[in-house]
Amino acid sequence: KAFEYAQAKHEGQKRVSGDPYFSHPLAVAHTLADLEQDPPSIAAALLHDVIEECGITPDELEKEFGSTLRKLVEGVTKLGHLEFASQEESQAESFRKMFLAMGEDIRVILVKLCDRLHNMETLEFLPRDRQVAVAQETRDIFVPLANRLGIGRVKWELEDLSFRYLETDKYLEIRKNIAQKR
Repeated sequence: KAFEYAQAKHEGQKRVSGDPYFSHPLAVAHTLADLEQDPPSIAAALLHDVIEECGITPDELEKEFGSTLRKLVEGVTKLGHLEFASQEESQAESFRKMFLAMGEDIRVILVKLCDRLHNMETLEFLPRDRQVAVAQETRDIFVPLANRLGIGRVKWELEDLSFRYLETDKYLEIRKNIAQKR
């Protein structure tokens, strides 16, 4: 039901890459499924952008899917709306918000981590300054969080993708050396 609902609500929307927008929540849901998460987490991944991108109200979402999914989707949406005066304030407040959300329901953080992972996988379509900013935030906030939660696969992928955009020359050199040794 969440798949069909989100697909219909995102109909006609495109990502910066030109891909259909629904490809993003679907990829996030696939990652959560690969991590063997529960059905509400996977449904929340499919629905995580409908409030922000489709104008669906939290009340509408609750009426359609219940209070649990409303809380999960709202939690992911709130984490994405953090704006700050400085980088230091941003990092500290992001950590506080994430840990508060974790206390309420760890699944919010899992969806957000998988959301960030897919965004990092498609970062090439953003301007260079945005690539660097997103990669820096990912390395400073999301990588340590995935590590603390013991989600090694997500930590490793986020770390590797951040390195690719923050230290491109070193990344390409290492990639070349690995390819030669293989």
